[in-house]
Amino acid sequence: MSQELTNLESLRNALHDAMGDDPSVVVFGEDILDPYGGAFKVTKGLSTAFPNRVLTTPICEGAIVGMANGLALRGMRPVAELMFGDFITLAADQLINHAAKFPAMYNGAVALPLVVRTPMGGGRGYGPTHSQSLERMFCGVPHLTVVAPTLFHDAGKMLRTAIASDGPVLFIENKLLYPLRQQRSSTDSIRHEILDPEAEYPTVRLRNFGDAGAPDVTLIANGGVSRFLPSLLERLRHEEIRLQAVLPGSLSPLPATALLAAAAADSGRVVIAEEGVATNGWGAELATRIYESCMGKLACPILRLGALPTVIPAAKHLEDEILLSETTILNAILKVLS
Repeated sequence: MSQELTNLESLRNALHDAMGDDPSVVVFGEDILDPYGGAFKVTKGLSTAFPNRVLTTPICEGAIVGMANGLALRGMRPVAELMFGDFITLAADQLINHAAKFPAMYNGAVALPLVVRTPMGGGRGYGPTHSQSLERMFCGVPHLTVVAPTLFHDAGKMLRTAIASDGPVLFIENKLLYPLRQQRSSTDSIRHEILDPEAEYPTVRLRNFGDAGAPDVTLIANGGVSRFLPSLLERLRHEEIRLQAVLPGSLSPLPATALLAAAAADSGRVVIAEEGVATNGWGAELATRIYESCMGKLACPILRLGALPTVIPAAKHLEDEILLSETTILNAILKVLS
């Protein structure tokens, strides 16, 4: 049996394959040329293989995405890398007021096949301006798709789907998932299922119990939160607590709302966990959707978890106090069961 790729390998292979298959794909960003190959090495080897279509740029996120918008309007398929997701705010105008609006403004006469890839998340001691998860700021922008693969998705396949899309996609990559091997099949103790296999960005369900019986708790999470799940599912299995974890690949729009509501109703007890600040976040929108669909089917209020609403320190022990942890999720699960 072949070993699963790491998330980084899966993404890197996807870029190589996309550029090999389609000459209209161009990749650019800061410091992405060989031998450096980008801050996290996702683009390593790409400029050697495709020297005329991999371009390095100045440190100017607005210009990077603005240039990508122009190329997309001219029929290319640009993939723009922003070195750290914290600086996507500098490109917000190009994404919100241009990329997301052009096709609708011109009544579909133009397409805008743009992918903006960017790493987000803390846990590496990078401090207040290089550790945030800001995807919630872009969820809800009309015509902008926000995607975040987890440890249990095929990250490379999702990136290929994004590159093939005719609309703008913000592709969030969690830094701590890069070196981890993807887990895309069941084990002796964890069931892995794709709830909507026909979806562009599928929703994965994990269970620490068999087909008989209902879950005690439903945990809905995204992106980097998935790194806690192998240990958490195993730990709760030994405690005879049946947990199902549901992981949407698409954060916005939420095409899996019906699936998520059904999963919530299965247990009647729901915890939603996201890497960024929970206030006004992705989880708040999701909780609202579930309340609208599950009136009278929930045994207790939904608990929402995220980073504390403050800056993220660089010191590891202080950073750990701010960011979401396995212990925080575990305590929330025990609370909704009490």
